[in-house]
Amino acid sequence: MSEQVTGAARDSSSAAERLRVCEIFHSIQGEADAVGWPTVFVRLTGCPLRCVWCDTEYSFQGGEWHDIDDLVAQVGAFDTRHVCVTGGEPLAQKRCLRLLERLCDAGHEVSLETSGALDVSEVDPRVRKVMDLKAPGSGESARNLWSNLAHLQAHDQIKIVIADRADYEWACDVLREHALQQRCMVLFSPVHLKLTPRQLAEWILADRLPVRLQTQMHKQLWGETPGH
Repeated sequence: MSEQVTGAARDSSSAAERLRVCEIFHSIQGEADAVGWPTVFVRLTGCPLRCVWCDTEYSFQGGEWHDIDDLVAQVGAFDTRHVCVTGGEPLAQKRCLRLLERLCDAGHEVSLETSGALDVSEVDPRVRKVMDLKAPGSGESARNLWSNLAHLQAHDQIKIVIADRADYEWACDVLREHALQQRCMVLFSPVHLKLTPRQLAEWILADRLPVRLQTQMHKQLWGETPGH
């Protein structure tokens, strides 16, 4: 009986250290303040949101289970400083918090790409959070968890993806109402193939906004190919 209990406890402990992973790959970071750096991406499976312009719908289901120890080892094998944990929505798997902690402990510069709909208060403070605020054009603006703003640090970033002028004006209102630029870097990004980067740049310049224009460098390099 004691052996069975011990075995069950071991299995339970092992399961508690596992995550469902869509893909792991080595590429160039195309977004946020680490843009241009060689980066290992760990894309976790699952997302509770359904943004109309989402470009990673393939990550919503499927994937394979990996022990966190194995994930840290796989990341380390690339001999790359920068690591990005993304999705889907990585925080939809609670054990993501443990992975982030372990990657930081291993000496990596870790970023987290998160939708802004789930609580970020327990994310390791060493992690650079790249947190979305969903504009109306996403179809998911009601899911913004505004209390997350209180948990952002100076090294974090707020990203607003903009599909049209209405989204832009919404973003400007939010920028002013919450003084976002005083919290951390603010990124405005055009929806790929819907709003041109030039148009968004001209709006930002005309309004003298204290934000950073962001385009998706990886799409310029590899298009819509998964694993980049």
